[in-house]
Amino acid sequence: MAAIETVELSKRYSGAKTYALTNLSLKVEPGEVYGFLGANGAGKSTTIRTLLNFIQPTRGSAAIMGNDIVKDSVAVKRDVGYLAGEVALYRKMTGRHFLKYMAALQPPKHREYLKHLVEVFHADLNRPLSELSKGNRQKIGVIQAFMHEPAVLILDEPTSGLDPLMQEAFYKEVKTAKTRGAAVFVSSHNMAEVQRMCDRVGFIREGKLVAEQSIADLTATAAQTFDITFADTAPLADLQHVKHLTVKSLAPNRITVHVQGDLRPLLQVLARSRVKRLDKPEVNLEEEFLHFYEQKETER
Repeated sequence: MAAIETVELSKRYSGAKTYALTNLSLKVEPGEVYGFLGANGAGKSTTIRTLLNFIQPTRGSAAIMGNDIVKDSVAVKRDVGYLAGEVALYRKMTGRHFLKYMAALQPPKHREYLKHLVEVFHADLNRPLSELSKGNRQKIGVIQAFMHEPAVLILDEPTSGLDPLMQEAFYKEVKTAKTRGAAVFVSSHNMAEVQRMCDRVGFIREGKLVAEQSIADLTATAAQTFDITFADTAPLADLQHVKHLTVKSLAPNRITVHVQGDLRPLLQVLARSRVKRLDKPEVNLEEEFLHFYEQKETER
């Protein structure tokens, strides 16, 4: 049973001429972290609000842990930990009172885990939420989503406002949730964030899912990049004859090359040259995913 499954899920708001979400069909399995990518206004938040039955679909269907999002919305909410893109909290409450209130609605399975979350996120529980910065309110929002160890986590721009240390803490908690078998659906426009924690990504544009790819496959098929420094002038003429290779000249003796497929022709050219330094930067999956997406658009 899929943790999240949508079948041609669509939403058109009252009075609108076009659909905000069109025929979305996807599956997220237990123990999978799925990154839902798209620009602002692409349909990410509409998808999440529809999944949680905050708004009802115009057509199509969806289920979370086998429960229909409309017919079984109460059961769905029991299985889900949710973090909104704009965290709206009871501003007169302190963090402590808010978490106590949320614990009454969805009791934590292990009180020690709630205590752990408060500690790792350095949450300020004693001040009214209205007095906290955006980042500190975000921490409280993250804690309430995770604290009852739900089967499914639905997170809309979860690291917004968090400093780098707290982002690291967040990534660790996502990994913990994945390890215990939870499905995590993360809406984001930050490819670096998605690359860091997701197993698979989907790209939504103008309400349509235009591409899906696993991070592993995306990395495996990505063009490899090398920064090369030569003792003498770079052999640009020879490199231009290498198939599936592009060259960017940074200086007379320093270049960056992108090569797809077999590396032997490149290495043969380098073997005839005096190479001082050869570096392989991390794959830029944002570029690769956009390239993959553009290919899919061309095929349509």
